[in-house]
Order: sequence, then C-alpha cells, then structure tokens
Amino acid sequence: MTIGKVTLLGAGPGDLDLLTVRAVKTLARADVLMLDDLANPDIVTLAPQARVVRVGKRGGCRSTPQDFIQRLMRRYALAGRYVVRVKGGEALLFGRAGEEIDFLRAAGIEVDIINGVTSALAAAASLGASLTHRDHCRGVTFVTAHAHDHSEPDWRALAATGTTLAIYMGMSRVDSIAGNLLQHLAAGTPAAVVQWAGSAHERRLVTRLDQLAADAHAFGFASPSVILIGHALAHAQADAVALASAA
Repeated sequence: MTIGKVTLLGAGPGDLDLLTVRAVKTLARADVLMLDDLANPDIVTLAPQARVVRVGKRGGCRSTPQDFIQRLMRRYALAGRYVVRVKGGEALLFGRAGEEIDFLRAAGIEVDIINGVTSALAAAASLGASLTHRDHCRGVTFVTAHAHDHSEPDWRALAATGTTLAIYMGMSRVDSIAGNLLQHLAAGTPAAVVQWAGSAHERRLVTRLDQLAADAHAFGFASPSVILIGHALAHAQADAVALASAA
C-alpha cells in the first residue's frame, strides 16, 4: 500500500479570506482533516471530501493529548490517506509543529508545511501599527509565556533587545508579565491586547504597561489573546468596545 502524507497547514487567525491559495487547494484534496480548536470551524467547507477529526488544544481547557494526535496522523498516513493537520495561526509558531514533524519523519511519512498569518501580525494590522517601525524599535520578538516546563521567560533580556514584544499565551499570567517588565521598561511604554485577532469576534485594547493588567481584567480580556508591548504601538488604534483610559 502506498503511504500517504501529512500537511501542517496554518489556517491564520480566523478569517478564511486570509488563507493562501495553496491552502485552499490543499484543503480540497484532503482525505482527513484534523482540526485545531483555534481554527475557524467553517474551514471544513473547503474540504468537502475529507473526514473531519477535531483535535482541540486550548490552554487551560481540556485538550486532546499531543501524543494521541501524532499517533492518529501516523495511522491515517500509513493507511494511504492524505492528512491535513489544520492549526490556528502560523503552523510553525508555537504550534508544536516541530514535535509532529520529527514524529512523522521517524515513521517514514512525508510532511510539508503551508504557512498562515500569525495572530501577532493580524493584531498589528487591526491596530494599524507596524511592529517594526524603524523610528521606535529594532525588530519584533515572538515569545510564549507558557513554556513546556512552566518557567518564565527572561524578561530582563527581552526588554533589553529594544524590540516590540509579541507575547503569546500570556493572559493567564498578564499580572506577572506586566510586573516583571515594569522592572526593566518605563511605566508609559505602549501596550496592546488583541483577543481573537483577525476574526469576527476580535476585540482590541490599547493601554500602557503600568495599566496593562488592570485594563485587561477590567475589560474582560482572556485567551486567545496576543499581548504587544513596545514603542511601535504608540499610534495603535483601539475600538470603542475596549479603549482604555490610558490609551
């Protein structure tokens, strides 16, 4: 029997219009669609012949075990199926793609990747702010606040980079994040939170570092959200639903 293959597909932040042409063509050819919780569920309409398997993974929620997901992909691929593993955002950024690639390659299964728009870039577009504005910063740093070993990032080192910080999976630790960064950055450093970036449910908050945690709590921001911190956010635009008094 011919061995199938697996594509790890970044579905972007939610709006199906942001899918690449390659992604749409790939979905149409899928035999099995393994769908992440953070992907727009309507994406299944683009894979009419596929068996849909929902393998949700959400921080703080009951999730499908990673080992089970990997073994399921292997089983379908070894049975000759074309498996498309749909991940919210960008497949290669904080989505455990590295583990899946290593696992599948070890089983002799071909793997390819289709990139998607990551939530930090979708958030920046909604805020109308360049994360790499050359008048304000030297670049952008993508960092997760939810490490595998539950450790904290080196906030001092990150603050010293002079880059815009795009912090993923940080809402459960927003108090700690703001408190640690305030030891190394000015209280008035611009900050923003975008929940469900790039989707129909998007909410935006523009504030400053010393008010970040209080404003996020006051306006009810929760996961999935991306936190952006740095002077490149100085001209970011919030919406009427969540415009902090400090913005």
